[in-house]
Amino acid sequence: MTRVLILGGGPDAERTISITSAAAVHRACLEADPVHGIDATLMIVDEPTVEDIKDWRAEVIFPVLHGQFGEGGVLQARLEHCGRPFVGSRSQASQRAMDKMGTKLLATEHSIPTPLAAIFEPVQSESPLGLPVVIKPIAEGSSVGLHICMDQSQWEQAHAKVCADIEKHPRRGYMIEQMILGRELTVSVLSNAQGALEALPIIEIAPAQGVYDYQAKYDRTDTVYTSNPEIADDEDAGMKAHALKICAAIGVRHLARVDFILDDAGRWFMLELNTMPGFTPSSLLPMAASAHGLDMPALCAHLVRRAIDTHPKTRTRAGANT
Repeated sequence: MTRVLILGGGPDAERTISITSAAAVHRACLEADPVHGIDATLMIVDEPTVEDIKDWRAEVIFPVLHGQFGEGGVLQARLEHCGRPFVGSRSQASQRAMDKMGTKLLATEHSIPTPLAAIFEPVQSESPLGLPVVIKPIAEGSSVGLHICMDQSQWEQAHAKVCADIEKHPRRGYMIEQMILGRELTVSVLSNAQGALEALPIIEIAPAQGVYDYQAKYDRTDTVYTSNPEIADDEDAGMKAHALKICAAIGVRHLARVDFILDDAGRWFMLELNTMPGFTPSSLLPMAASAHGLDMPALCAHLVRRAIDTHPKTRTRAGANT
């Protein structure tokens, strides 16, 4: 029996989504128990310290947290310091992926197309990239703080809101990204039993109105999700190849989700990478895993196994026994 501690909550803007995802993972682990031998406990946390982590009685930590603390490398560094096996990327890769601008620069270095972007500066009265553009935080997920600017009026409204938010949260940076119209697609990535990353079936997201924002993800029920959408073979293969390439460049471990836009000319552009995707009923990685033949209990059990198999101490013991 493997004791698994599932973490939800955290101090960041996506706390509510994290709690929902963690509860779903907990239920899945309980369902997986008879087959996979998992003893699962759910814990809602704020900012656990190293001393807190040392007291946890679990063999594997499954941190379903989002935002800079839970997904951006801070929690991962503390888990590493305590020598705890955990699901997800290690601290360095988590920190890299949380920086959307840094990820885009890395994509460009590896010949992965991505929309033009610039750092948001409060003194800018006009968009340096023209219009339309998207303004969004550099280090948040779930479309938190997302603003669509199709014209100057929307730019001015978004500019005022972002400046007000920066005044309240001086450490929160924003970016401006060229808006490319097209189909929204996502490639989920999962490590296989041998430890190699594999791309799961592509999911297309079609919000009923406008963009795939926070409301379309979590509050509304009219967003349409399609597994293995009708796209050209080279588009499917190209996006999957680029998803795996950016994951390898960042050093992703166990799981990730890479978002793309596919325009009418058949050109795809990478938007961002998420190292701990959501596990809510409307989350995309579980959908892709299901299309691949892994239901939620099997997916969560697989990730727990990967955490055990990739932990340095576990590998050392396994090597000594062979």
